[in-house]
Amino acid sequence: MPLVNCGDIEIHYQDTGLGEVILLVHGLGSSSEDWRPQIDYFSRGYRVIAVDCRGHGLSEKPDQAYSVELYCQDILSLLNHLDIERFHVLGISMGGMIAFQLGVDEALRVETMTIINSAPAVPYDNYKMKCAVFFRIACIHLFGMKKLAGIVGKKLFPQPDQSHLVEAFRLNYSKIPAAIYIRALKSFLGWSVIDKVKNLTMPCLIVAADEDYTPVSSKQAYVDIMPNAELVVIKNSRHATPIDQPEKLNAVIDLFLSKDRA
Repeated sequence: MPLVNCGDIEIHYQDTGLGEVILLVHGLGSSSEDWRPQIDYFSRGYRVIAVDCRGHGLSEKPDQAYSVELYCQDILSLLNHLDIERFHVLGISMGGMIAFQLGVDEALRVETMTIINSAPAVPYDNYKMKCAVFFRIACIHLFGMKKLAGIVGKKLFPQPDQSHLVEAFRLNYSKIPAAIYIRALKSFLGWSVIDKVKNLTMPCLIVAADEDYTPVSSKQAYVDIMPNAELVVIKNSRHATPIDQPEKLNAVIDLFLSKDRA
């Protein structure tokens, strides 16, 4: 079980394959294991590093304030420990925010960015967003993480043949302590690098599920201000595209990375 001391915390990661490095960064309440279809696929031709962000998976879970910048510090400490200078980064949802922050802060180290169902800003000044956050926190306090995991899981995987995905999601999601989940949820509220993405010159792939929480148009809006970004839409997918459409997603990313290598 590989763990690295990153200053005040031990971070767990998976390290598989050989070649150029792909860094995988998961979303809120998730872990590196939710990248299993991508780890198995891309480790055939790349060295894949899948990290458990602090508070998630097998990494330590200190009860303190979290932030996107803090997640990045942990990841950079891990990469430095592994003597990894350059890397491709793939991030979903919260992990996409972390990937954006890495791109902004460490542009010379990031070969390419792949952002899945995410954004370079999370405004927390509108009624709809505040209600969504309030609902999640209230659900946790009233009913616990298992109940929230069940509600979220059914939204992510609503089809009858996806019941096994709902159950797996419920079991994994409910492992994170409630207080730590709330810390992680609050870590990105109001965060933004939207004014800096116009300076990101590395190749960027923006993946949007056609039935994600936010519309494709919201992704297109920030793609339009990025100098070297392309948008790809994955059909019949919701927010957890690496899980509900792994073959389609892997093919899209593989093509993108192959173009970068050419």
